Amino acid sequence: MSKVLLDTDILSEILKGKNATVMKRAAEYLAGEGRYTTTVLSVMEVVRGFYRIGAVDRADQFVSFLSAVEVVLFDTESAILAGRIDAALTNRGRIVGVADVAIAACAIVQGHPVCTGNREHYEYIREAGFSVVLQNWRAEEDS
Repeated sequence: MSKVLLDTDILSEILKGKNATVMKRAAEYLAGEGRYTTTVLSVMEVVRGFYRIGAVDRADQFVSFLSAVEVVLFDTESAILAGRIDAALTNRGRIVGVADVAIAACAIVQGHPVCTGNREHYEYIREAGFSVVLQNWRAEEDS
């Protein structure tokens, strides 16, 4: 298994530990890569989610969990690409949240697939001509 950027939904499922398929794939990934990889944008989304429901203690636990996670930064090259992607989507009438656009840009710049179960937004990005590669650990086989 090669490095992937965990999208917020898959990262959240790992934290919950309830989906057996996700947990099996996550264990295989850890065995091969040694640690999870995500983006600063997914970190923001997870922390925001915990704070929105008042789960400050869970947010703190998540921040501690991050010490064993590679967190990819949203750099200038990714920001430029994200701007191009967002403009292309807007011109096509497809409005996608800024976080998914930025995560896709990070993945393309880093040369890693995005591991997500929320494929719709990323499919829009692909339809707009951007080569984001997708994996889905919820599925028994990637599609």
